[in-house]
Amino acid sequence: MRKTLSLRHHTKQYGEIVQQQYTAILFSSKVSFNRVRMANQEDGNLQDVQEQLNDSEDEEVSDEERDLGWHEQGELEWSEDDGADLESISDIPAERSGHIAVIDGNCMYVWGGYKNAEAPGFFDLYLPRHEIWIYNMETGRWRRQLSGGDLPNPMSGSCGVCVEGILYLFGGHHARGNTNLVYRLSLRASDLHWERMKDLKGLPPTSKDKLGCWVYMNRLVYFGGYGYEAEAYHRGTFELDENSLVGNHQGRGWNNHIHILNLEMSDWSQPITKGNAPTPRAAHACATMGNRGYVFGGRYMDHRLNDLYYINMDSWEWTEMLVPQHGPVGRSWHSFIPVSSDHIFLFGGFTTNRETLSDAWLYCVTTNEWKQFKHNYKQSPRLWHTACLGLNGEVFVFGGCANNLLSHQQASHSNELLFFRVQPKSLLRCCIEVVVLHRNQLESMFDCLPKHLLDSLQQRFNSTTTGGS
Repeated sequence: MRKTLSLRHHTKQYGEIVQQQYTAILFSSKVSFNRVRMANQEDGNLQDVQEQLNDSEDEEVSDEERDLGWHEQGELEWSEDDGADLESISDIPAERSGHIAVIDGNCMYVWGGYKNAEAPGFFDLYLPRHEIWIYNMETGRWRRQLSGGDLPNPMSGSCGVCVEGILYLFGGHHARGNTNLVYRLSLRASDLHWERMKDLKGLPPTSKDKLGCWVYMNRLVYFGGYGYEAEAYHRGTFELDENSLVGNHQGRGWNNHIHILNLEMSDWSQPITKGNAPTPRAAHACATMGNRGYVFGGRYMDHRLNDLYYINMDSWEWTEMLVPQHGPVGRSWHSFIPVSSDHIFLFGGFTTNRETLSDAWLYCVTTNEWKQFKHNYKQSPRLWHTACLGLNGEVFVFGGCANNLLSHQQASHSNELLFFRVQPKSLLRCCIEVVVLHRNQLESMFDCLPKHLLDSLQQRFNSTTTGGS
C-alpha cells in the first residue's frame, strides 16, 4: 500500500519564516517511523508541522500524547531507526548526539540519541530504543545488548542517572513531542528489562527535555529544561518561547523548576526554595557535591550562560558563585561532572556565537577557582555529548556533535571516545599496566596472584586502550 503525504514545514532561521513543501511517498511495509519532522535540536524552539502517518500502539496515553509532535527550531527531519538490519550491526556504537550515558562498576552504559540518516538530505534518525551499548573500561571494548520490557520511545535530550545499579530515565523528546514519564532499568540483571514507573504519587514535572539532575539521599532532584508550559501550581518560573507558537501547537519554553522524585516513597514533590534562583534554562549541566547541587551554564532565550549556582539540598537555599572574567565562556550542551571530592570537570559545549567548543576546565569547590585543563583534544570540539568518571580517575567523553548543530550543514555526529586523565594513576593501575606490557616474561608467575588481580589482568590483556590526556 502506498501513501502520499504533503507536509508544510515552518522554520525560523535568521528571523525569517521559511516555508517548504515536501511530498513523501511512503510504502507502509517499509516505514519504521510515525512522523517525519523538521526540527532544530537545541535548547530552544521547535517548529514542527506534520501529520501523523500512523498510530503507534505502544505510545503512552498521557500529557505527551497531546504534545502535537514538535521539537526545537529548525531544519532537521526526524524518523525512528528500528534497528532491524542486524547484518549491518557494528562492534562499536553508531555516532550520536543527545544520548545518555551512566557508569556502574567498570562499565559505561549508553542509550538513545540520534544520528544522521544514510539517505541524502537532512533526515535524522533516533537510535533504536531496545539497544544498549556497554563499554568495559578494563578491556576497552564495546558490546551491544538488547533490552526488553516497557521500552521507552526512541528519544534525545533525556536525563539518565544510575543509583545502586539501576538506571533511571526521565523526560526527553521523541517523534511525537516531549514526555514526562519515568523508566528504570536494572543494569546488574542477567536480562536488561525496562520498567515504566506508573504509580508515582504527587505532581510530576511537565513534559520536557534537556534538563539536569542531582542525586542525593535516594532522591532524584531534577532542575530546569525546555518543554511545555507548567501548570499554575508548579513552583518556579516558566519563560514562554514565543518562537514555539506555530499554528495551533502548544507553547514551550524554559523553566527553573525543581522536582524531587523520592525513590523510597515513589512520589513527586517540589521544595520551597530560598535565595536568588537561577534564571530558567535548558541544556545546562548539573553536578552533585555532597549536599550541594551545582548547575553551570545553559541556554536562556538567546543567551548561553556562564553563571554558576549551587543549591543546598538540606535547606533548599540557592547560592550564586561568581565566575571570573578569565573563566569559561557561556555555553550550553556541555558536560560538568564531579571528578574528586573537591573538583568538577567541564568540557565542550556551544556558545552564543554558535561555536562548538573543545576547552576543558577544572573547578575547585573549596577555593571557587577555575583552571583550564590541558589535554590532547583541542581539535575535537563536542556539544551534546556525555561524560562519565571511571574508577581509575579517567573521564570518558562519548559521542556528541563536532560542528554547529544549528547550521544548514550536515551535523558531524561522533562515536569517538575521548579520555581525560584528571587524577594520577594509582599504584595498582601502574603495576597492572607494566605486567600487561611485559606479559611474556611474567606469565609463568600469574598463578601466584590473587584471583581478583588475575581476573583484572585477563581483562586488560584484550585492551587496546591505555591512553588519555
